[in-house]
Amino acid sequence: MPSESDHPPSTISTRGCDSHGDGSSVAALTRELMSRRGAHASAAKRQHPVPRFPIGQASNAFRKRFFPDATVQDWNDWRWQTRNRIRTLESLERILKLSDDERRAIERHTGSLPVGITPYYLSLFSEDDPSEALRRTHVPVGEEYLKVPGEADDPLGEDHDTAVPGLVHRYPDRVLFLTTGFCSTYCRYCTRSRMVGEAGGEYHFSYGEWEKALDYLKRTPTVRDVLLSGGDPLTLSDDRLEWLLSRLRQIPHIEFLRVGSKVPVVLPQRITRELARMLKRYRVWMSIHYTHPAELTPEVAFAANRLADHGIPMGSQTVLLRGINDDAEVMKRLMHGLLINRVRPYYIYQCDPISGSSHFRTPVEKGLEIIEALRGHTTGYAVPHFVVDAPGGGGPLLNTTPGGRLGADRVQVRHAAE
Repeated sequence: MPSESDHPPSTISTRGCDSHGDGSSVAALTRELMSRRGAHASAAKRQHPVPRFPIGQASNAFRKRFFPDATVQDWNDWRWQTRNRIRTLESLERILKLSDDERRAIERHTGSLPVGITPYYLSLFSEDDPSEALRRTHVPVGEEYLKVPGEADDPLGEDHDTAVPGLVHRYPDRVLFLTTGFCSTYCRYCTRSRMVGEAGGEYHFSYGEWEKALDYLKRTPTVRDVLLSGGDPLTLSDDRLEWLLSRLRQIPHIEFLRVGSKVPVVLPQRITRELARMLKRYRVWMSIHYTHPAELTPEVAFAANRLADHGIPMGSQTVLLRGINDDAEVMKRLMHGLLINRVRPYYIYQCDPISGSSHFRTPVEKGLEIIEALRGHTTGYAVPHFVVDAPGGGGPLLNTTPGGRLGADRVQVRHAAE
């Protein structure tokens, strides 16, 4: 939208204005100026209308079929999407033809990491194929309850490095700020599955906890980089998120603010103009969790481009998952789609050994193979880093050379961001 500076200055007569009078003429001048500014703004809107949030054909057909009472305006309201998440066996069976394994796994579940899927994201799933990529990432199966040697509820040792509740301080100049335990959609391979989605559980997130974390940051001048995560920070209301961002920006030694989120992918309607403006105002970077090229819908493209248009730098983080995206061609399509949407492919992560995740994990060699297939065969901007987090929080292992294998001559150990 054109700014005020895009229009010629107004010519307003000041004849008869008396700077020593009672101020009525000045008030009239102010009203006339504001009126003309309003007219300019209205004309700009007519010439450059703000585009409406899109609804893809597949999503619209899904809405009409399974949510016939929801209008397009409802569907494109992120609060409606959040309120109407699919959370129970009954609501999921209304839409998907569940296998016996899926049904038993859902019935068995208790505690954290419940089923939770936005209607929008569920519209991308196959209704009758349990092996479909996105469906596998969000619908529980029996293998979740199989814990193998080497797995742990907190494989990265984050609880051990918690300075105050909700603030992980492992590396000298950066911290992980856990803002909430809520996600709009719960991935079954979540590294923090121990703490998300369980109201009244062991982990608590509130203004009081945030204040303790802010106090710690104020008295720790070595910290310059803060990554907001959770849960998903973008599920917070604008008011709560701005409250936190504004206070972080008041700390002089905090130079770099990042938000880690999957919301632009599973709830793209959340990326409103107001949110984008706020993130721009506080100079926030985004780390966005993408999994598969099937996620690159018109809605997701619109959300990413809205963020880019507001100057928000974006990088992608993708977890390598067996039978889902552990294929060079699949990964290439994803990376190319990200670049088209102005998101820089940044990391491919080896799936962390959380409890019950063995059915998702690939050999480390698979990730190296994918990087080798990308490097030299597509633009360099489309080649992310491949990262393996060391058990217990020892820092990521970052592959840096073609044909690399896990060895001191091929892999660099780097204390990178959480």
